Amino acid sequence: MPSTPRVVIIGAGIVGTNLADELTSRGWDRVTVVDQGPLPLTGGSSSHAPGLVFQTNASKTMTEFARYTVEKFSGLDLDGAWCFNQVGGLEVATTPERLVDLHRKHGWATSWGVESRVVDADECVRLHPLLDRERVLGGFHVPTDGLAKAPRVVAALARRAEARGARFQGSARVTGIERSDGRVTGVRTADGVLPADVVVCCAGFWGQRVGAMVGMPVPLLPLAHQYVKTGQVAELVGRNNEVTEAGLPILRHQDQDLYFREHVDRLGIGSYAHRPMPVRLSDLDDDGQVSAAAMPSMLPFTEEDFAPSWEQSRLLLPALASAKVEEGFNGIFSFTPDGGPLIGESPDVAGFWIAEAVWVTHSAGVAKAVAELLTDGRSSVDLHGCDVHRFEEVQLTDDYVSETSQQNFVEIYDVLHPLQPKDSPRNLRVSPFHARQQELGAVFLEAAGWERPHWYEANAPLVLQLPREWVPPERDEWSARFWSPIAAAEAWRTREGVAMYDMTPLKRLEVTGPGALALLDRLTTGKMDKSVGSVTYTLALDEAGGVRSDLTVARLGADRFQVGANGNLDLDHLRRHAPSDVQVRDITGGTCCIGVWGPLARDLVQPLSREDFSNEALKYFRAMPARIGGVPVTAMRLSYVGELGWEIYTSAEYGLRLWDVLWEAGQELGVIVAGRAAFNSLRLEKGYRSWGHDMTTEHNPYEAGLGFAVRPQKGDFVGRDAIAGLDADAVTRRLSCLTIDDRRSVVLGHEPVFVDGRPAGYVTSAAFGHTIGAPIAYAWLPASATPGTAVEIEYFGRRIPATVATEPLVDPEMTRIRR
Repeated sequence: MPSTPRVVIIGAGIVGTNLADELTSRGWDRVTVVDQGPLPLTGGSSSHAPGLVFQTNASKTMTEFARYTVEKFSGLDLDGAWCFNQVGGLEVATTPERLVDLHRKHGWATSWGVESRVVDADECVRLHPLLDRERVLGGFHVPTDGLAKAPRVVAALARRAEARGARFQGSARVTGIERSDGRVTGVRTADGVLPADVVVCCAGFWGQRVGAMVGMPVPLLPLAHQYVKTGQVAELVGRNNEVTEAGLPILRHQDQDLYFREHVDRLGIGSYAHRPMPVRLSDLDDDGQVSAAAMPSMLPFTEEDFAPSWEQSRLLLPALASAKVEEGFNGIFSFTPDGGPLIGESPDVAGFWIAEAVWVTHSAGVAKAVAELLTDGRSSVDLHGCDVHRFEEVQLTDDYVSETSQQNFVEIYDVLHPLQPKDSPRNLRVSPFHARQQELGAVFLEAAGWERPHWYEANAPLVLQLPREWVPPERDEWSARFWSPIAAAEAWRTREGVAMYDMTPLKRLEVTGPGALALLDRLTTGKMDKSVGSVTYTLALDEAGGVRSDLTVARLGADRFQVGANGNLDLDHLRRHAPSDVQVRDITGGTCCIGVWGPLARDLVQPLSREDFSNEALKYFRAMPARIGGVPVTAMRLSYVGELGWEIYTSAEYGLRLWDVLWEAGQELGVIVAGRAAFNSLRLEKGYRSWGHDMTTEHNPYEAGLGFAVRPQKGDFVGRDAIAGLDADAVTRRLSCLTIDDRRSVVLGHEPVFVDGRPAGYVTSAAFGHTIGAPIAYAWLPASATPGTAVEIEYFGRRIPATVATEPLVDPEMTRIRR
C-alpha cells in the first residue's frame, strides 16, 4: 500500500520545483510536476526573473521566507555553477526621508535576526564604486543578501526532486481538475488524467485560470515590469567574468523606484517607476516557442516608459553616461491587493491548494511552509498574512483586485506609515452610524474595507479642557502621523465619563445547529457548555498548541452562539470543521454594535430600558436580550477598554435609531463618541492582546499571557495534548509589558528590543497610555526579563530606555469594570 499521497504540482517554476524538493525531502515520493511550457525553461516569470533577494521586510513572516531562501539556495549548485551569489544588498538614500526610513529597516532586520547596518555615503561608495558620492546620503547594507540564478535553481531542484522519485512533465497544458465527492482526484491534460490526492497550483500569473477550474478566486493581477540591460560599462570591465557574473552588492534606488545588478560588464536595471501595465491572460501567446530571449511572460519593451528611469539611473551612476540600453523587456509578475502571497486550500474542493503571487525572494520559504502544511498540518511560520482566505468578499471582486494591486505596484518602494490607509477604493463598508460620524468630523482610516473612525474632530474643544496629567507630550513627526491629541481627550472622557465606540467592524459569526456546542467545544480552549447568556473569552489553537485566534463566544440559545472573531480566517476555519448539522454564518454586515463604556455607562443605558442593567442582574461576561429606546438589542457585559459598559448589538436596520437614542440621552451626561486611537491606548493599559499583532500560531497561550483562557480539565480540544504540562512558569519567552522611561517617546511596532545591550525581542503593539501618562509597548522577550528589568527599544537608530512592567497597568483589581 503506497505510504504517501499522490501530489500533482501545476507549474515547474521556482515555487513548484521548490515544493517538489521540499515534499520529496520529507519522504513524499509520489510527486508529479506539470507545466504548459517546455522544461526546464518553461516561459514563466522564473525564467526571466532578475533574482534579487533582499531579505528585510516589515513582515516577520516574509523575512523568514527570504532568509530560508538564502539559506537553501546558498547550498545549491548546478554542475558546479552557483545558484546563489551572496554579493550583499545595498539600499541607498538620496533624500533625508529615505535615510530616516533606512534606520527603520535596520530595526526590522534586527527584530527578525538579519545582520544589517546603516552606513554613510563614503561606505556606500566603497561598497558600490559606481555611485555618485554627491547624490547619496547613506545606505542600508545587508551582507547576506544576494542574487539567485532562478533558471539554474529550478534545474538543480528538479534534478534533486527527480532523484527522490518526483516526475516532471513539460509541454502539458492543464485543461481541468478532476474531482469527486468534494475532493480532487486528478489533473486533466491533453495527454490524459494524472491521478491526484493533492493538487497544488504554483502556476504564477496563470494561477487565476487554474483556480477558476474549481471555482476558487485567486486575487492576483498580472502586471508588466520593465527590465533592461545596458551595453558594456567601462568601469565594470575586468571586475567579473562569465562564471561569477557579479561582485558588487545588488543595489536599490528606491527614491526613484529602481534597482540594479551586474551582468559581467553590463548592468541590469529594473524599474517600478512607470505606469502600471495590467496584463490580460487572453492576450498572451502561451503557445509560442520558448527561448531565453522570448517567452510568454516577456512582453515587448516600451522604451518611452523607461526614458525617465534611464535619466535617473545615469544621475545616480555616472558610469552609465556613455552607456546605452541595448535590450529590454516588460516582464510579467503577480501582484495582490495587499502585496502578500496567496497560500491555502480551496474551501469547496478538498485537496486543491494554491501557492501563488510568490517571487523568487520568498520562493523557498513559501514552498517549505506549504510542504509543512501538507505533511504536518501546520507551518512552523505564521501564515495569517499569506492565507488566501484573509480577504473579505468585497476584496475578491475583479475591480478591487485590479485597483489595489496596481496601487501596490506604484507604492512598492514608497515610505509607507503603518497606519497609512488606502486613498482608494474607500467607503466600501460603512456602519449604519456613518452619516452621524461624518457630522461629528470622524477621521476615518480603513481596514478590511471598513471605514473606522480613529478620532472625531467634534471632540477638539475637549483637548483644551484636559487636566494637566492627561495632556499628551508632543510627538516626533513619524509617530504624529495619523494621530491627534484628540485621542487623549477621548480616552479621558472614557475613563471619567461615558463614550460610544463603533464596534461594527468586529467580525461576528453565528454558529447554530444541534452540533454547534460540540464544534465550538472541540475547536476552542474554553468551556462552552455553560448557561444561555454566558460569554466566554477563549482561544483557538492549532495542533501544535499555537494560537490561531482568540474568540469571544456568547451562548444566546441552546444551539445558537455568536462568535466575536478576528477576521475571515476564523470563518474559514469554523466552516471547514463544521459537521452537516451545524451552520456557520457571517452576520457582520447585517448587524452593528456600539460599545458604551465609562463610569457613567449605566446612568446612560438604564433609563432607556425596562431590563435590569445592574451589576447583580447582568454580571461581567454575561449577555441578555433587551430593548433600549424601543430598539431590540443583545447587550454583552464586555469591555476591552477596561471600564464599565456593554457591547450593544442590533440588526443593521435599527442601528441609526440605536445611535440616536443613546446620543440624545447622553447629552446631559456629557457623552462623547470615541475612535480607535483612544481604544488602542485603553486596551493596552489593560493588557488586552490583539491577535495577529501580539500573538500568532508561533506562540502558545502561556507565552502570550493567556493561560487563563485554557481549560484542560474540560476534556479534549484541538491543541490540548501539545500544551499539556505547560504553564506560565515554564516558558522561555513571554509577551511583556514595557513602559518607556522618558514618558514621551512613542514607538509604533516591529522595533527591536535590547536586553543587556543585545537584541532580544521585538515590539508587537504600542501606544501612548493616556491614563498613566507614559508610552506603552508590548514585546516578545526572554522570560528572564522580569518586571523591573531595564531594556532599550531601537527607534530609527535611537535607543530608547524602557522598563518591563507588571501588567495590567490600570485597575489590576478589575474594580472599575465590575462595578
